[in-house]
Amino acid sequence: MITAQISRERKLDINKVKITMIEEAKKILKAEAEAILNLEIDQNFELAIKEILNCKGKLITTGLGKAGYIARKAASTFSTTGSPSIYLHPADSSHGDVGVISSEDVLLAISNSGGTREVIETVLFCKSLGVKSVIGITGNTKSKLAELSDTLISIGKIKEPCPLGMTPSASASAMLALCDCLALVAMKERGFSKEDFAKRHHGGYLGEKSRN
Repeated sequence: MITAQISRERKLDINKVKITMIEEAKKILKAEAEAILNLEIDQNFELAIKEILNCKGKLITTGLGKAGYIARKAASTFSTTGSPSIYLHPADSSHGDVGVISSEDVLLAISNSGGTREVIETVLFCKSLGVKSVIGITGNTKSKLAELSDTLISIGKIKEPCPLGMTPSASASAMLALCDCLALVAMKERGFSKEDFAKRHHGGYLGEKSRN
């Protein structure tokens, strides 16, 4: 009888833990969704789109850490949707890779703090090589990146749902969504068609779907 009671209590404890985990996950999802929905899309966004549409060279994206993964994904999305783009790793830029820059290129630099040393150095390297313009995405409008940007898009100060308040998650989601907005709005503005998409996407499910 006592054993059966202990077993029931353990099951109740397990159910409480499950509910706590589920509720915690929902709180994280809500925080990330709010970070995206609270993004201010203003005239600076329009200026960035014009810079992208008027770019005669490549759209170079750069960022480090989590922002670097966002920048790498953004370059792929831009290229797929009609804006030729490559990712420049900030750690490699000072070892010759910045040589990819031309005066017809636009640089899209991403840093939540706006002060990541390697990103700032990369922006300065690109400016020294005469890059056409710099679009900055940051959560700190008083940062060095903000100062160096010709067009600045702020994601605002985002509270991370991480228990420590440090792991980039809500801010990363906002950056990713913002880059998608830039790519897809530019895609629509340039009249990018399904046929255009098919020319750039030969493989996989999407490649097949775009040709049907």
